[in-house]
Amino acid sequence: MKLCTFEVRTVLGKHWRLGAVIAEGIVDLNAACAWHLQKKGEAQPYRLSNVLVPPDMLSFLQGEVTSMTFARATLEHILEALKSGEQLLGLNEERLVFKADEVVLKAPLPRPASLRDFYAFEQHAKKGYEKRGAPMPQEWYEIPVYYKGNHQSIIGPGEDVHWPAYTEKFDYELELAIVIGKGGRNIPEGKAREHIAGFTVMNDFSARDIQRKEMKVHLGPSKGKDFATAFGPVLVTADEIENPYDLRMTARINGELWSEGNSGSIYHSFEKMIAFASMDETLHPGDILGSGTVGTGCGLELDRWVKPGDVMELEIEEIGILKNRVVRNKSS
Repeated sequence: MKLCTFEVRTVLGKHWRLGAVIAEGIVDLNAACAWHLQKKGEAQPYRLSNVLVPPDMLSFLQGEVTSMTFARATLEHILEALKSGEQLLGLNEERLVFKADEVVLKAPLPRPASLRDFYAFEQHAKKGYEKRGAPMPQEWYEIPVYYKGNHQSIIGPGEDVHWPAYTEKFDYELELAIVIGKGGRNIPEGKAREHIAGFTVMNDFSARDIQRKEMKVHLGPSKGKDFATAFGPVLVTADEIENPYDLRMTARINGELWSEGNSGSIYHSFEKMIAFASMDETLHPGDILGSGTVGTGCGLELDRWVKPGDVMELEIEEIGILKNRVVRNKSS
């Protein structure tokens, strides 16, 4: 499934809902689940659907395998009904399927439980140490290190990212991210894949000048990263991607190709990241783990810098394009 969070306008205002992207548009999974349950003869379809397939992504992920199973069954019945030409309306005549241009996609997981961003691509790591005039530490090869980002400053596809007032070196970073779908502690590397709900595109925006100062005192990054992180356009469930380690990754700025890499060049796998992060610590559904920047996947490596008004399009094969524009307020 290609899961999403979408915003729909109603007479009662804007609402954010859990959806699934199909060829015909966007399925409201919670409303569709109630429709599905009613057809099966359930007496309280809305009450059950709110438990089995909740209307928001985080609650849905917290339902783990049960919610995923009911969402897949619901989507199968919706597709069958569409194929047969059946009119799709809920019990209260609510829409079950929207055309793509009738809704607005938001970040798939607007408020993740937590955000860990790793440093897993050797080419990017080497270039970073080279820029700082430091040798590549042997410890980098021994453990998959990460920092914890601000999980409260998430933006989605099509949203503007605001240039922080304290930086003159704004940068994008092209990353692949996973979302945890099954909680666990001390997860063996061999079973870690079972804990991945899906994959999405991540743009780890950076204020490079303040980040450089933070790193010189061996703490952070914090203000260099925490102002915003983008995810999207969808969360592709793990079963949909046969090999997450062979995905083309590109970044275009104003339509011009700046970055090109492949997820297969990663040194520390997501399975290793999960095993490391869960050592004597519990991972929860809705936690996000970023891969770190793919080689050539940022302006720092290229000595090229985005400017106010530039449009960044980060694309990963089998997932889609995450598009954001950087804007600078007059006071910035």
